[in-house]
Amino acid sequence: MELTDQRILVTGGAGFVGSHLVEHLLDTNEVIVADDLSNGRREWVPQDAEFRNVDLTEDTQVADVVTADVDLVVHAAADKDASRDDVDQFRFNNRITENLLERMDAVGVDSLVFTSSSVVYGEAPRPTPEDYGPLEPISIYGAGKLAEEGLISVYAHSHGIQSWVFRFANVLGPRLRGAVIPDFIEKLRENPETLTILGDGRQEKSYLHISDCVEAMQHVVEHTDDPLNVYNLGTHSTTSVDDIAGIVAREMGLDPDFEYTGGDRGWTGDVPKMRLSIEKITDTGWEPTLESDAAVERATNELLADL
Repeated sequence: MELTDQRILVTGGAGFVGSHLVEHLLDTNEVIVADDLSNGRREWVPQDAEFRNVDLTEDTQVADVVTADVDLVVHAAADKDASRDDVDQFRFNNRITENLLERMDAVGVDSLVFTSSSVVYGEAPRPTPEDYGPLEPISIYGAGKLAEEGLISVYAHSHGIQSWVFRFANVLGPRLRGAVIPDFIEKLRENPETLTILGDGRQEKSYLHISDCVEAMQHVVEHTDDPLNVYNLGTHSTTSVDDIAGIVAREMGLDPDFEYTGGDRGWTGDVPKMRLSIEKITDTGWEPTLESDAAVERATNELLADL
């Protein structure tokens, strides 16, 4: 599917990933943003995009934005707190996805992009390929994403809604909130002498810059054509939490002591080590321009200016 001259609805388009997608898509498309601003910001939505403040858990409000003239729905709306240990999050996120799919089916919108996550794999062998199984998420957030993927699979195979599902590594860049880099920046601004790190600092994951993320998504949509297309998005390398702390401190010109809360993970449901196999996407001709450490360094400087 060529992402040119399309009318595209982006749910969650005022959030971190969503707003960057909107900026990227606006170059060659008409974009409508649907967001309740619960974890996004109106000022992050470009002026050239049409903004609609809607509650996507309400059928009537979904009907207002998913109309027959929409060519593609990019679904990035969610309660994104991966540390939330609350089944209400599962119900909330799945209700939005269910509403969108039912409405798309009803009015004949037949293309969907979904932002999923590496957390659907749980604690899997590394690097983890897309066909790894069984999938055993260990967080409510991961269980929700996996359930949403299941719904999308049904509508892709049985209702003719061609779908692209992207399982993200840790995506970072400007506007990122509620994640390790902005957390470290805020802590060090408050106390430059000591930095408290959740867990033991040895957690190690793949970090992907948002610029690579949006380019990869467009590349896959334009180069794959199965009813359901599932792709990992990440880098070839990983970065530890200790290394992130060191990069943030260095870029801030600080040399703090590190203190640890203990344990091998930051919170209940945290996957302490993650690296996705990206061979499937690189076989299509895409490669990340920044590996994990470089993505962390670039994002740190962007967030120092942003926060």
